[in-house]
Amino acid sequence: MGGAVTFKNAKKPLETAQSVPIERLLIETDCPYMSPVPFRGQRCTSALIPYTAAKIAEIKGVDTQHLLNVTADNTAELFGIKY
Repeated sequence: MGGAVTFKNAKKPLETAQSVPIERLLIETDCPYMSPVPFRGQRCTSALIPYTAAKIAEIKGVDTQHLLNVTADNTAELFGIKY
C-alpha cells in the first residue's frame, strides 16, 4: 500500500486496505511520487511511510505502531531479512 490510500477520492486503495489482512500488507512509497496527505504534491520519501501507515491503521481499526511492526515483519519475511 502506498500514499494513495490517504487521498480522499481513492476508492480502490481504500477497498484494498479494508479487505487485505495486515499479515499480508506491505507499505511502500512510490518515491518520488504519490506522497501521502498532507504532503501531496511534494517529493515522497520513506520518511513519509508513517503517514500512510496511520491511515491504514485507522481503516483497519488498529494501533499505528502495531501496523508498522506487522508490516515490517511482512517485509522481512518476503525478502528473507533478519532484524
